[in-house]
Amino acid sequence: MNDGYDAGYGDGGPYELVGYDEYGRPVYRQTDGRQTQQQYDPYGQQGGQTQQGYGYDPYATGGHQQPAYDPYGNGGGYGYDPYATGGHQQPAHDPYGQGAHPDGTGQQPRVTEQTAYIPEQHGHAPERTAHIPRQAGPADDARDDGDGSAPEYRTEQFAFVEEPDDGSEDVIDWLKFTENRTERREEARRRARSRIIALTVVFALVVAGGVGYLWYAGKLPGLSASDADTGTTTAAGAQKRDVLVVHLHDTENGGTFTALLVDNATTEQGTTVLLPNSLALTAEDGTTTTLAKSVEDDGSEGTRTALDTVLGTDIEGTWRLDTPFLLTLVDLVGNIEVDTDADVPDPNAKKGEAPLVRKGKGQTLSGKMAVAYATHRGPGEAQDAQLERFGQVLHGVLRKMTSDPDAATVTVQTLGQIIEPPLTDADLGAFLARLSDLAKGGDHRTRLLPVEEDGTLTAEASDSVVKDVLGGTAKSPDRDAAVTVSVRNATGDKDDTEKARVVLLNGGFTFLEGGTAGSAEATSEVVYADPAEKENAAEVAKTLGLPADAVTKGKISGNARVAVVLGQDYDPGS
Repeated sequence: MNDGYDAGYGDGGPYELVGYDEYGRPVYRQTDGRQTQQQYDPYGQQGGQTQQGYGYDPYATGGHQQPAYDPYGNGGGYGYDPYATGGHQQPAHDPYGQGAHPDGTGQQPRVTEQTAYIPEQHGHAPERTAHIPRQAGPADDARDDGDGSAPEYRTEQFAFVEEPDDGSEDVIDWLKFTENRTERREEARRRARSRIIALTVVFALVVAGGVGYLWYAGKLPGLSASDADTGTTTAAGAQKRDVLVVHLHDTENGGTFTALLVDNATTEQGTTVLLPNSLALTAEDGTTTTLAKSVEDDGSEGTRTALDTVLGTDIEGTWRLDTPFLLTLVDLVGNIEVDTDADVPDPNAKKGEAPLVRKGKGQTLSGKMAVAYATHRGPGEAQDAQLERFGQVLHGVLRKMTSDPDAATVTVQTLGQIIEPPLTDADLGAFLARLSDLAKGGDHRTRLLPVEEDGTLTAEASDSVVKDVLGGTAKSPDRDAAVTVSVRNATGDKDDTEKARVVLLNGGFTFLEGGTAGSAEATSEVVYADPAEKENAAEVAKTLGLPADAVTKGKISGNARVAVVLGQDYDPGS
């Protein structure tokens, strides 16, 4: 490669930077300590006079000239004659190194080239290296072709410096930052979607589990035992239940009060079902009787069988709880709390003294107070009101009873009562402990079995209590099977009641004992309430040998369809 700015300068003296060319490349010149500069001769013409001064002759046609300006600093001085046509000139610059040579060839010694790092210039030059001439050596002379042509250069004479591009690194960093931030956002969105999906799945499982439990327990609205005629009844009947019947005997005032304790192991529900004394049952002899009468006449075994027949249940045992045992039981569990609905006077208190039990919420009742409240029936109150109070006392006892079966068994044994077979102390203790656990957890309730005036079960009772709670089927005595006749003795002779019973049973009627009047009455009376029963009433009077005018329409209490009051005019032998 030929470079007009890097030709040899003879003795290889020191160099200095004088400027840059139009391509941004550095231009050097040789210095020898002298002030005289050689004129630049672009065409290599030798000879001429040295130009002095600073005059500028662009054509150098002749004459004495001032030293010309050399823009590239290649001349010996400051004179510049681009054409060097005449005059005394300074030695011109030989761009190809073809000046006088010591060996007479007309060539000057070649100067080997050295490379030096020059900072990058903001120009259009494609090259980023500068050439520094150095003194030629033997190796350089050996490369001379000898024909005056330009020397050949080897690639190892050039060093190319790669400038780092800070801008490109900034761009890369920015791209990496943008990419990382985008990836983080996408990852955050992905995690959020995953959490939402997981929460949705969990919520769906919880809802499905809750609905499944409600369906299994029969608590799902629209699918309970009372909402369907087929299928649901079978499911309710298939539930596992333990049922005990409790008879509270009022040993001081007389009378009995009955309830069923139900433990549904399938639905985890406990229920106390209160049974009115007027509930119609079928006695052992096939006649129709009432619950109260059955407990008194047929005992616990006969009554349990009659209840199973009417309600379609399977009662496992009978717990006879006399009022003294109830008093002891309440004291053993440490009193009970009841929301009382009436003031109950102390039966042994004098007139004007404070009531034994006060009306109010959260009343604490001892054993004596609990017995008085459970058996209290105010003037003019229906028997259902007293039953409700009995149910409150039972619920309070269950809440205070221990939930440990062994401890509950000890409590039962401490009462000292005789448990009727097949029920045992351990069975009763475990049963009460189970109901106690349900009552403490809020899973125990009290229900009243509704009955008609004649003691038969209503449709409401069949649906809401008999089917749902007891899982049975109502089977009240058939009204058309036999006319139920209640007989009240007012003759003054107690044997007349039994005589009348035998006569009515032989006549195809069902006998109900109506008790004995406090005083004798002169005439007998046959009463019916429903006009449809008028013929039946006339038939009853004829069977008992009473006159036809004894038949009258009036009000009947209890389960009887016809009521009879035997007076002194009754003749059993007629």
